[in-house]
Amino acid sequence: MRFGIVVTERNTNITDILLKNVVETFIKSGVSENSINIRHVPGNFDLVYGCARMAEHGYIDAIIALGCAIKGETPHFDNICSGTTAGMVRLNATGKVPIINGILTVNTQEQAEERAIRQNKGAEYAITAIKMVEFAHSFD
Repeated sequence: MRFGIVVTERNTNITDILLKNVVETFIKSGVSENSINIRHVPGNFDLVYGCARMAEHGYIDAIIALGCAIKGETPHFDNICSGTTAGMVRLNATGKVPIINGILTVNTQEQAEERAIRQNKGAEYAITAIKMVEFAHSFD
């Protein structure tokens, strides 16, 4: 299995943890480090484009989009979360490569840390990606 990970440069204190846990889980599951392609994009909204490009041009079986959006005082959070989710849904509905939405959408830094560290969402995203590749290959 070959995996792509597109990770945002925003909130790297959280996304670095998610990325580390995704990669560790892949390796523990028998995925070679050479089979993991990691790319960075500036922000959460850019994850949709990054995943679309990776799906088009990489020899990838599944892609994980990693990001973290922490609610602020303006509607920007809601717009970014809605737009990014809609983009991920579109990619999954129309593409041939499963895209795992690994974007934490939280109200506080503490909630982000809870999900990234204690709930180990990175491992959960990796396991989901592996299961989706197995599902996709069941039709071959």
